[in-house]
Amino acid sequence: MQKPSRLLLATLALLGTSAVFAQSSVTLYGRVNTSVERQKVGGTSNTVMQNNSSRFGFKGTEDLGGGLKAGFQLESGFNSDTGTGSGWTHPTTGMTFARQSEVNLSGGFGMIRLGNFTPESYYATADYVSMHNHDTGTSSDALYYDPVWFGGLSTTNKIGYRSPSLGGLTIDASVNLHEQTTGGKNGYDLAANYNIGALNLGAGYSQVDSNRQLGLRALYTFGQFVVGGYYQRNKDDNQLLATGAGNRNNFRLAGAYMMGASEFHVNVGRAGKWSDIADSSATQWTLGYNYNFSKRTKVYAFYTKVDNKAGATYMTGAAGQDFSSLALGVRHNF
Repeated sequence: MQKPSRLLLATLALLGTSAVFAQSSVTLYGRVNTSVERQKVGGTSNTVMQNNSSRFGFKGTEDLGGGLKAGFQLESGFNSDTGTGSGWTHPTTGMTFARQSEVNLSGGFGMIRLGNFTPESYYATADYVSMHNHDTGTSSDALYYDPVWFGGLSTTNKIGYRSPSLGGLTIDASVNLHEQTTGGKNGYDLAANYNIGALNLGAGYSQVDSNRQLGLRALYTFGQFVVGGYYQRNKDDNQLLATGAGNRNNFRLAGAYMMGASEFHVNVGRAGKWSDIADSSATQWTLGYNYNFSKRTKVYAFYTKVDNKAGATYMTGAAGQDFSSLALGVRHNF
């Protein structure tokens, strides 16, 4: 009788294992976003083909039972105009998963995240308001400031937590480990999103040492219109300049009108003067149009302009030089 019993136990174990495997899933996803643009920096004009944060990735989950799930996400950037690889904030010559590489555990308690991922304070504020081209390419928000990125910690070596939805409120918190035995500081990031029907609210805070930013965001949908904006307060002691840039206020307003497959977008941002940098204020405004052939594919056009004062370097890296671009592009999600 022992042999049939062992056979039965082995069969049950195999069936149990197969059930677990059946509840695992891996998805390939990505975006190819390319535009042809007439760009002007200062007094110099040029026609270019522009990559707009094209990317591909893999993500998956496994149901561990009892409401517990394991997950992962690997995401790589690439330059759609040349086919070369690119990182998140620093271009590279080969394909990497510098945009995102995390493993996580989730359940009724929320989600614990380990690895490399974008500060959630950015998603809760600037990204949420940049609607027309998903805050990519030359029409992206040139005025947003994040000390975690500029502080050299980028998106890496992070421990994060995401709460479950609490009556429409979700909270994210994370720490970037500096990984030095002496000197250096960890980075901290905190974000909150609260959705109440047509009204969406958000807030984000991040800090490295004494460099920090606080942002508040609101977005409201009524009929075919969407309007919103964010406000950001910054303090920079040693990231933009070794001696510090001081304090600054920054805001952006955005609006969109949806008419069938067509979307009409307008936004304007204003970065106030850094208190310790003379004539460092700037303004950016964008007009955009999207036509959605499907949920995955659209064509678009936009005009964006950054007006820099004599001490501002936004988008150009050269003080006092303005930037503009007239673009026509195609974006395909898969």
